[in-house]
Amino acid sequence: MSENILESINNRVALFNEGIDESVHIYEIASLLKTLHDDDEELYSQTLETLPHEILAEVLLEMPQQHVEEAYEQLGAEHLASLASELDTDDAADFIQNIEEVNEELAEEVLSKLSDDDRATIETLISYEDNEAGAYMQTELFEARAEESVGESIKRLRLMKAEELIDNVHQAFVVDKHRRLIGAILLEDLILHESHELYGDILHDGHNTIHVHAHDDIYDVVEVFANYNLNTLAVVDENQILLGRITADDIHDVMEERATEQIYHMAGVNDEAEQDEEFWSIGKTRAIWLGINLLTAIAASIVIGMFDATIEAIVALAILMPIVASMGGNAGTQTLTVTVRKIALGEIEGKEAYATVKREVLLALFNGFIFAVLIGAVAFLWFKIPLLGLVIALSMIINLFFAGFFGTIIPLGLRRAGIDPAIGSTVILTTVTDVVGFLSFLGLATIILL
Repeated sequence: MSENILESINNRVALFNEGIDESVHIYEIASLLKTLHDDDEELYSQTLETLPHEILAEVLLEMPQQHVEEAYEQLGAEHLASLASELDTDDAADFIQNIEEVNEELAEEVLSKLSDDDRATIETLISYEDNEAGAYMQTELFEARAEESVGESIKRLRLMKAEELIDNVHQAFVVDKHRRLIGAILLEDLILHESHELYGDILHDGHNTIHVHAHDDIYDVVEVFANYNLNTLAVVDENQILLGRITADDIHDVMEERATEQIYHMAGVNDEAEQDEEFWSIGKTRAIWLGINLLTAIAASIVIGMFDATIEAIVALAILMPIVASMGGNAGTQTLTVTVRKIALGEIEGKEAYATVKREVLLALFNGFIFAVLIGAVAFLWFKIPLLGLVIALSMIINLFFAGFFGTIIPLGLRRAGIDPAIGSTVILTTVTDVVGFLSFLGLATIILL
């Protein structure tokens, strides 16, 4: 089997190198290498050594973290420096940072073996914070001076492409003599102009002037990409000097990481710990959240204990209690999920927060009345106690009201406090709906039935 996998890898590498089949992608080679790693680690290690640098550099960016760590140790600083030099600057910066997470000394050694220009560029990119636009930009771009003709710039672009200095070119970024950004022109618009025309003459208000600053939050950049349906976006400094560009593939990665992070957080799981292969590390982080959940469950049990005499007098309450808590928990989760998503997309700002709370509370009340009538009728028919149906109906309305209210207030409050709304929201909300559900149901039973 290993020989078949290796043959498939070699075939794809040959097709990729020769450009015979454009459907062959780096991802396919990386997937085959992952399979080979699981089947024959020794052959996998030998194959890494024989892959062309330009392919191996990109393959490592597609490989799982544990496989990559092994490759770093195997290949050594000299080989890794050669790989980094083959990558676009944004990918090279990620590459060096990934090495640094595994072995700081190795990362420093790799940097020292790069050319002065490459090293300076990468050090600049990794100096930005993880949440800043500058950390995601690449310095390779197609720029043209305002006094330059279209024909001259196209000749220069051909040379850059021939020397593989740039790829994924969608537009020309036009700058003045001080490299201050003036605007951008899509290549599909550029070909409509004569070769002798100057960029300064063809720029007008209709051409793209959208840009971001290097220290802008990357999630604000994601919104810009989404709102304007962009493929590429210019990055400038505080003086409007063009620094680089951010491409759509980087934004896709940011969105994927953000979605994964939020899903993990809402489940009380640490996304970074889950990538760790260490069994105890994963178990410890999960145990922390389970411990917090245990405390909230104890709080709900304390509320139940306050009404033990009521439950002893009317055993039917013990049977119906989980229904109230479950309905409140599910209604709250629905509201919480919608609210966290809106916050992530930047759809809740200022007055929209009040409107969101109002809308979710009204929706919860609407459902509360519907299911109050339904469960009230079921309780009456089941236990033949008319007032028991009234008790559970009122409790259902109360609990769903609080589920809708706190399902929006909790994530909005966490965001206002500067905390990721996805972190801890579910645990807090579950506590609220359980406590309110049991308290309202058993409290009303005590008042009305006893």
